[in-house]
Amino acid sequence: MKRLLILLSLLLFFSLRSQQIFPLNEKFYIDSLQSVIKSTAPNTSKATASFLLSNYYRNSDSLLSKNYLKNGKELIQNNAFFIAKYYYYEGQYNMDRNKAKAAQSYQRSIKSLSKFKNEESDFLQSLAWYSYGVTQKDKEGYAPLVKIILEKSIPLVKKYEKSRNLGFLYTQFAIILTYNAQFEKAVNYNKKALEILERSYPNSAELFYTYLNSANNYCYQANGEEAKKYLEKAEKLIAPYPESSANAFYYYSKTLLYITKQKNSEALSVIEKGLFYAKKFNQNLLAQMFYFNKYDILKKLKRYSEAKTVLEDVLTEKSLAIDLNNRKTFYKQLSLLNEEIGNTKEALVWEQKYSKLNDSLNTENIKLEINKIESKYNAAEKERKIATLNAEKNQKDLEVNKKNSYLWGMGLILLLALSLLTFLFIIFRKNKKISEQKINEIKQKEELSLTKAILDGEERERERIARDLHDGLGGMLAGVKINFSTWSSNHLHPEKDKEFYKILGQLDNSVSELRHVARNLMPESLLNFGLETALNDLCEFYVRKDLEIDFQAIDIEKNLPLNIQLNIYRIVQELLANAVKHSEANNILLQCSQSGENFLITIEDNGKGFKKDIDKSTKSMGLHNLKNRVNYLKGKMEIHSDNQGTTINIELNTYGE
Repeated sequence: MKRLLILLSLLLFFSLRSQQIFPLNEKFYIDSLQSVIKSTAPNTSKATASFLLSNYYRNSDSLLSKNYLKNGKELIQNNAFFIAKYYYYEGQYNMDRNKAKAAQSYQRSIKSLSKFKNEESDFLQSLAWYSYGVTQKDKEGYAPLVKIILEKSIPLVKKYEKSRNLGFLYTQFAIILTYNAQFEKAVNYNKKALEILERSYPNSAELFYTYLNSANNYCYQANGEEAKKYLEKAEKLIAPYPESSANAFYYYSKTLLYITKQKNSEALSVIEKGLFYAKKFNQNLLAQMFYFNKYDILKKLKRYSEAKTVLEDVLTEKSLAIDLNNRKTFYKQLSLLNEEIGNTKEALVWEQKYSKLNDSLNTENIKLEINKIESKYNAAEKERKIATLNAEKNQKDLEVNKKNSYLWGMGLILLLALSLLTFLFIIFRKNKKISEQKINEIKQKEELSLTKAILDGEERERERIARDLHDGLGGMLAGVKINFSTWSSNHLHPEKDKEFYKILGQLDNSVSELRHVARNLMPESLLNFGLETALNDLCEFYVRKDLEIDFQAIDIEKNLPLNIQLNIYRIVQELLANAVKHSEANNILLQCSQSGENFLITIEDNGKGFKKDIDKSTKSMGLHNLKNRVNYLKGKMEIHSDNQGTTINIELNTYGE
């Protein structure tokens, strides 16, 4: 549990530090920047104020943040230095929306800023390098991020020995050391930061967060007395600003201190104060961490039912549970809680979820060694594993082909059954002289029944095949790719061993393609987090550098039957795939809303459109399947298209079966 709390804290502070820190007096800071924009100051000053405001609002008000970023860009014209600054703040805006796009912006900023030799340029470069490392963390782990901090970020600002920016970077590095349980080294780097900040910047936000980092580090060492000293210093800095969002972070550190001192009842009241600020400033991740600490305390107090409810809410909200290792821990805790309460059946369900997720995670825990980062792997063992993986891949291919043949056979049988039923209906009509309207009603019901059988059969096979691909072959291929990448970085030369890197690229493409196939077959996020999250992930999947997708979800209920959610997901998947493939659009708007039993889907694009009545003339299987699913849910579809784009409106009945 202690290890998980350290991990969650690291997630929080990484989220905070992937940007410049804002002053504790936030209202004065915002008012000052807005005054600059409204004044007669030079355009460069107004541009800087706009960039800083964009960075401030990037998580709380994305539209306002985007407008400030756009306004700043319009003010800089052809100023090369400010264009380089714009790329950095463009990366900040995209950090939590599209990490790939953010990484590109950071690299462009670094390249442009390197042409200027001044303290502001060096600091922005160091931040851009640090933020770039954060964007790569999910793909490559913490090792590259550590190298970037030590070899890129810190050297850029170390020549400015009294700079608050150097203190900022020292405390960031201390956070990573804390995460790796290197507490003494973390203390040293926090002290380096404090030597600079206490002497030259005694009222700065950087000093406030360094105090909090130091207090947290001592809490993880169960040294409550030392932690209390630093927390009291932080309290003096934040006390004059009761309206600052930084109060939420202060109360989180205070919660850790009370937990360390085993003052569980007092910790619960502190958590409520922290939740007030976290909710007020839309700090969702921090709010969920408060709830997780609340769960931990309730469990210690043996208030198991309350603890169970809190943890289930954390799991449902997903901010923390989106990380698979966190989710695995939550499953295990829920299993143990239900066992304590006496709900053995529910405990077994959570234990099974834990075991399934644990088996699918083919990862290794890598302990960072800051002074020397290396990994040693046996080449012969890797060749053996590759041969094994190839054999398993061939076996999986055979199974997929077999299942496809089965699906085709089942479809033909159902089509024959449909033909037979139609023939029987005609004879029945002739013999019994049933009205044409009655026959049509019966035929429609039977067609819907057959469609349901086909769709249900497809989804079952999709789920089974996707599970086999993702949990089995996908995990093993991903593990091999990670091992090869790490091994090659220490043993091979990019220029001398191009053939190896070419093969490594092919393996990477294979992993991506396999994940793509598994995702299309059965979206895991739909099963775990529901329709709204799955649709959001689907939109992110289709986003390209030349294509923006704006997804709007309105009042989507979480308790929709799974088969209804699957059919809605497949309808949206087909709509997005058609728009991306055929429309040549650079902007797509997708809106999904629910009102009672009615579910509305609207998709608009600014592409080239298509011919009128294409839905009647085309033989496309995709459009045919789309109509089948709409009919299955007793829905209706309208298509409007011209040379300025296409709009499709679909109305579905969530009780369509």
